Amino acid sequence: MNHFTGPLTAVVCAALTACAPPARDTLNARITQILAAYDGDDRPGACVLARHGGAVIYERCVGLADVETRRPATPETNFRLASLTKQFTATAILELVEAGRLTTATSLQEVFPDFPPYGDRVTIHRLLTHTAGLLDYEDLMPAGDTSQILDAGVLDLMRAQDSTYFPPGSAYRYSNSGYAVLAMVVEKGSGERFGRYLTEHVFAPVGMLHTVAHEEGIDTVVSRAYGYSRQAGGSWLRTDQSPTSAVLGDGGIYTSLRDLDRWLAVVEGRRPLLDSTLAARMFAPATPTDVQGVRYGYGWFLDEPGGRRRYRHEGTTIGFRNAVQRFPDEDLTVLFLSNRDEVDSTLVDSLVEAFRRAARGGA
Repeated sequence: MNHFTGPLTAVVCAALTACAPPARDTLNARITQILAAYDGDDRPGACVLARHGGAVIYERCVGLADVETRRPATPETNFRLASLTKQFTATAILELVEAGRLTTATSLQEVFPDFPPYGDRVTIHRLLTHTAGLLDYEDLMPAGDTSQILDAGVLDLMRAQDSTYFPPGSAYRYSNSGYAVLAMVVEKGSGERFGRYLTEHVFAPVGMLHTVAHEEGIDTVVSRAYGYSRQAGGSWLRTDQSPTSAVLGDGGIYTSLRDLDRWLAVVEGRRPLLDSTLAARMFAPATPTDVQGVRYGYGWFLDEPGGRRRYRHEGTTIGFRNAVQRFPDEDLTVLFLSNRDEVDSTLVDSLVEAFRRAARGGA
């Protein structure tokens, strides 16, 4: 089962330097091979988009958004982004910085005066860069409790602590707790619900009209993809929700390939949403991570494989695996969305390499 946005040959030839049929056919065959495990009317699927030189060069969806009803995945299907959400949370924070409602040096105690004393050393910058040392909220949730925690609940868990993993600012530890707390900072700084703030101040200005930070009972995810896990014997079980699935700031956004493509105009600098100095901080290598050569900005991992600058992030949660990679020096961006939690770790890199070769004029 395949879904293209029109003749693929026209899309590729409009933007790639190599339009000879052999090169084009080789690219098509390679992407088809990489996505083969997702392509069928009996399995959860995937969507891929590549943009080069300001133009879409490839867009394709395979498999199903809903296995039970056999509804296919399309470019309008909304997937849960998981940690790809963090770039949007960071953007919301920087909008409040631009509006003068806080600074990146603002501490949690300044935002929430009742926060424990350790919050005086936890700044917005440290939350954004995973250097605050907040305890992982997943480890603090009551054992056996299957009810869903919200961002406000994460903040309450942090308020109940009296320590951090390390002195804030002294080390790096990837932190979902930090980004859930940032969502609550947005609420306090804006006076709006986090989801509503994103809709009005981030999604709508970009034209992401079907994207939501999903809150059950408040909004609806249209054309929703449901998440799945493979069972023994090869069948697929819907595993769409967990006790942490309602937390928004670290991973609660649902969006589609088409809406994410609109967002790329912001990522690639074609449609300013922030002051240029603030926008640049998203991609400034603020802190080393626990992986050699990889640093973290605001909502983005930053590295240089093969000497080429790359901005990237992965999103992993129950039932979903997603990724975005951007090579600014090549003006190439690749998106991958899937509604299953079984993904070959090399798949996205294989897709990216195929598109990089095509963009360079290779077969």
